[in-house]
Amino acid sequence: MLAPKKMKFRKCHRPNVDGLASRGTRLNFGSYGLMAIEGGKITSRQIEAARIAMTRHIKRGGEVRISIFPHTPITRKPAEVRMGNGKGSVDHYVAAVQAGTVLYEMKDVSADLAKQALSLAAAKLPIKTRLLIKGEDPWVI
Repeated sequence: MLAPKKMKFRKCHRPNVDGLASRGTRLNFGSYGLMAIEGGKITSRQIEAARIAMTRHIKRGGEVRISIFPHTPITRKPAEVRMGNGKGSVDHYVAAVQAGTVLYEMKDVSADLAKQALSLAAAKLPIKTRLLIKGEDPWVI
């Protein structure tokens, strides 16, 4: 699982996922990509599951780059514990994603294979996504 090696503070506030992303909205690495069209929180398990689905489909040909990382800790309190007594312990890490953020990029694969692999990855994610192709406007349907 993806998790930060070291953090300044162990626990933090909930991430903001409203609005449009101002950074990380373009393809920098590959010819094809997967872009979020709504905001949400993606766990490290979901990021990894989507990556595995893509790499297995392209049979380890080409290159895949993950453009997001789960920095934000999410805490949970145990079941049947009364209110109060402070914040719960860290349960898992999430990546806060805003609409327009590029999640995955892919290069050195054919167009059909890339589209199939990215659609498999999109099925593993909890948010709506759109396929990106280099040189095309992602917001035009």
